[in-house]
Amino acid sequence: MVDDVAATGDRAFTAETDYGMGSEPTYAGALSFMRRRYTRDLAGVDVAVSGVPLDLATTNRPGARFGPAGIRAASAHLSWHGGPWPWGFDPFERLAVIDYGDCRFDHGKPDELVASIEAHAKTILDAGVSLLTLGGDHFITYPLLRAHNEVHGPLSLIHFDAHTDSWREDERRLDHGTMFYHAAKEGLVDPGRSVQVGIRTYNEETHGFNILHAERVHETGVAATVAEIQSVVGGNKAYLTFDIDCLDPSFAPGTGTPVCGGLSTAQALGLLRGLAALDLVAMDLVEVAPVYDSAEITSLAGATLALEYLCVLASKRA
Repeated sequence: MVDDVAATGDRAFTAETDYGMGSEPTYAGALSFMRRRYTRDLAGVDVAVSGVPLDLATTNRPGARFGPAGIRAASAHLSWHGGPWPWGFDPFERLAVIDYGDCRFDHGKPDELVASIEAHAKTILDAGVSLLTLGGDHFITYPLLRAHNEVHGPLSLIHFDAHTDSWREDERRLDHGTMFYHAAKEGLVDPGRSVQVGIRTYNEETHGFNILHAERVHETGVAATVAEIQSVVGGNKAYLTFDIDCLDPSFAPGTGTPVCGGLSTAQALGLLRGLAALDLVAMDLVEVAPVYDSAEITSLAGATLALEYLCVLASKRA
């Protein structure tokens, strides 16, 4: 369904349907994700896009709290007729997608952060709606996994990153480098059926996670990497988390902990397309920090990867 051109301005507020990409100038209008309707009404919705503007767990450069806004703004470049290349269809003709807005929490009460984010996610999941989350620093994945584990049980984690984020700690801290240690320890994810892709920092412990270092991806290529991911995950339900610093800083400078030698945007998009055969239950895209960006390329990469995930979901409804 395509709106009349005269009625397509500010679709985030004026759209009368959750279907179709519509038409709106890329340089104007209200900036929801992909011009989706802003609403908290979950009736009939397939996917809710929501932001978690948190960067209190960042260990280096802060600024990921501005990630959701940056990704939404950059997504306007992608929201136009014809559907994204190379899919050949409009994913929003097949999926009812809304922008649910941002998770609210009190940054002055860090002890309540996990519960606040988990409750926000559960409201969406309890309505039978899938979740695409825009971060925020990577710590947000921990409460999101708690909410999804309650619905699906132990998940396969498909984790794109420069860092394993599974460093051991003796006491629980608010840290975006330790949450997968706790997720594995608590049984939120099954490390043996999980895979970490693009890693290029040293951690002497794997905690059972299957690790595909960036060098291995470069050497073996996209198709072989996809095959390895599929072999590890199998038919298990999988949660996809993409830290934008998985990309090389030349493709994503706007992030808190950049590491050279990472994936290209083209490699990452190819890998995501290859996951269509897997049972993906949710995705988050984290660590976009627009203040360090150049010409919006990091925010644009984040928006494109998030859109690619929606195309993967929509491809199953052909």
